[in-house]
Amino acid sequence: MKVRKGDTVIVIAGKDRGKSGQVVRAFPKKDTVLVEGVNVVKKHQRARRQGQRGQIIDKALPLHVSNVALKDPKTGKPTRVGYDVVDQKKVRKAKKSGSKI
Repeated sequence: MKVRKGDTVIVIAGKDRGKSGQVVRAFPKKDTVLVEGVNVVKKHQRARRQGQRGQIIDKALPLHVSNVALKDPKTGKPTRVGYDVVDQKKVRKAKKSGSKI
């Protein structure tokens, strides 16, 4: 999976297409990512204790990694991720502009 925690991504498919946000958490085994402020749904929560009221909360759900693309640092547009070897270390780069990520 080429998207990591802390990356800024743009949603390229789904109901939130065009929105961007930062990856809060990545789930590599499920190929999903949790993006801040994207794919937010309303969840009805029951009262947990006596005297407490039920409520409706906003909850962000994970997106499949194929529905997001990394935001290019130079242009701000969606880009794919490539790799370069610099000093015997793999470094991620944006395919469109060639800049380091």
